[in-house]
Amino acid sequence: MLVLDRITASKTQRLADECHQNFSLSNEVKNAIAKTNREEFVPAGFKHNAYKLDALPIGAAQYISSPLTVAKMTQYLEPKGADRVLEIGCGSGYQAAVLSHLFRGVFSIERIESLMLEAKKRFRDLNINNIHTRTDDGQNGWIQYAPYDRILLSASTKEIPQKLFEQLSDGGILIAPIQQANKQVITSFKKIGSSIQVSELESCLFVPILDGIQK
Repeated sequence: MLVLDRITASKTQRLADECHQNFSLSNEVKNAIAKTNREEFVPAGFKHNAYKLDALPIGAAQYISSPLTVAKMTQYLEPKGADRVLEIGCGSGYQAAVLSHLFRGVFSIERIESLMLEAKKRFRDLNINNIHTRTDDGQNGWIQYAPYDRILLSASTKEIPQKLFEQLSDGGILIAPIQQANKQVITSFKKIGSSIQVSELESCLFVPILDGIQK
């Protein structure tokens, strides 16, 4: 993993501090934000906005989430002590890059092939070696590497496919934006044996999950 230069490191540290001021983060999550070069994940024309707490367009009608949203979703995953995470909706790759500092294995699925190719190139350029990628409909999960300690959906859905719960380890946590009528709510699902404990966390706004693969 590439070490940040001094100027970039001070920008990412300020970003981590600002996220923490808005939403209390663990030291581990705060450090993961501080170690991730957000400029590498935004389109060239938006580099000057890379360290603002805004979502930005990345092409293919998709967005890179606000750094604060990424920090919150990461915190809600409760990464401490977890080993493997499945992310559904890789997008720019920024969320996966943050997770790569916290998990030994990050498995990230993206249905839009062009976005997946760009994200893979960023991971290579940044020398991030613990992110495994796949172009697929993320609603199927990734059975080959299951079970996962954590699963994160970076797109909103009306309900969680049963396949994903089956790929979540016992005691594992799944975090997803759930569409409820005209609002979305970040929701935590904790698997305890054969039951799922559900907790609503806060309202949010994500692009909807879509079926199939887009070449």
